[in-house]
Amino acid sequence: MKGSQNVNMTQGHPIRLLMQFALPMLIGNLFQQAYSLADSVIVGQFLGSDALAAVGSTGSVTFLFFSICNGIGSGAGIVTSQYFGAGLFERTKRAIANAAYIMFVAAAVMGVAAYLAAPALLSFMDTPVEILPDAVTYMRMSCSGVPLVAVYNYSSSMLRALGDSKTPLYFLIFSCFLNVLLDLFCVYVLDMGVFGAALATIIAQLISGVGCLWYALKHNPYFHLTREDMQPDREVIRQSVRLGLPLALQWSLIAVSSTALQTFVNSFGAEAMAAFTATNRIEQLVHLPYGSISSALATYAGQNFGAHNMKRVKEGLRHGMLLSAIFTVIMMLAYQLLNQPIMQLFVKEEGVILIGAQALKLTSWFYIFLAVIYMSRGILNGVGDAMFAFINGIVEVICRIGLPIVMVALFPQTDMMGIWWTAGITWIISAAFCMLRYVAWRKKADFSKSVV
Repeated sequence: MKGSQNVNMTQGHPIRLLMQFALPMLIGNLFQQAYSLADSVIVGQFLGSDALAAVGSTGSVTFLFFSICNGIGSGAGIVTSQYFGAGLFERTKRAIANAAYIMFVAAAVMGVAAYLAAPALLSFMDTPVEILPDAVTYMRMSCSGVPLVAVYNYSSSMLRALGDSKTPLYFLIFSCFLNVLLDLFCVYVLDMGVFGAALATIIAQLISGVGCLWYALKHNPYFHLTREDMQPDREVIRQSVRLGLPLALQWSLIAVSSTALQTFVNSFGAEAMAAFTATNRIEQLVHLPYGSISSALATYAGQNFGAHNMKRVKEGLRHGMLLSAIFTVIMMLAYQLLNQPIMQLFVKEEGVILIGAQALKLTSWFYIFLAVIYMSRGILNGVGDAMFAFINGIVEVICRIGLPIVMVALFPQTDMMGIWWTAGITWIISAAFCMLRYVAWRKKADFSKSVV
């Protein structure tokens, strides 16, 4: 194990292990958010608002294709973490090798499908005619690079399954800085337009992915694969797909439900749309610590479930909730007391600021339910409860599509705050289903469902 940063989460205090894993992920997510902001500034300043709108219009539909690859990758990561937790060295190596086959095949299929479907999908979404060519170009370029981006996604997901969240962080930070430099070079110096912006992202992620994979191959013993390790293993592939597809479906359903909610938002006019966009960007910061702890819990639960240590699996949720409660209090206070100054960082219009400030005060009361969703999701994904992901996705779709209809029917005078009430109520219902599923799983937990 010399030279590697693998962490065995079957031993040691849960709080320390979760923090040790989650903090690098949180830092990495913050860098990604900073890059996304810088990318938007570069495109908007040098290419104009139409180009920025074209890039933004592809977000939800591109996510649908990327979620398939990410879901399959997460499934392979769960399988790997369970073998690692059980101390099965050769099976862990076999899982890492077969994960490569699964992830790269999925990436190639999704990349081709997205490239071919881009014009039809963007037209179906009523993308304005004046920005449609740029939107198609950006989406096609981004999605054709999915197999290249998969190099980083593969190496980082396998390392995290082994408890190493630090190595992917270093290469992610490098990728963010390289991304900005390449953005400026391709967009400003070479004047390549939105094509250049997408190309910069692909090149940066490919270089960081190759670097991350090279480091793992050189320093991590689990990546020292023999010819026997690299033989296709039908059981590993079956388990990875079984666990990964429901996760992919969950994220796809969430993307669809978000698109449906956007339709409800649009009915309230430009100010509501602007406030919703701004509060969404702000609330992405709320999701970061929860998402990081959730990922730590998934690896923690996966390793301990593989080791047949139910006591530590159960302890994971309690300690995860304790950590997330601390973040919840901090963020609630920030959005209750500093909502207007925070909104002023994103927009200048007074009407939009007032709407967004009121919305932040409202939704911050519901953050604890968001924490419950993420913590139970981390545990259940880690132990391989494939049905949970499907149920969670269905609940999100029903709530985000159904609640606006119900609110308008029962309260015809519903004002634009109904947008954010919908989000809060969705979190409550989803959190209730998550906890019910966790309690049901805990009562019937069966180690025979482990991949070990």
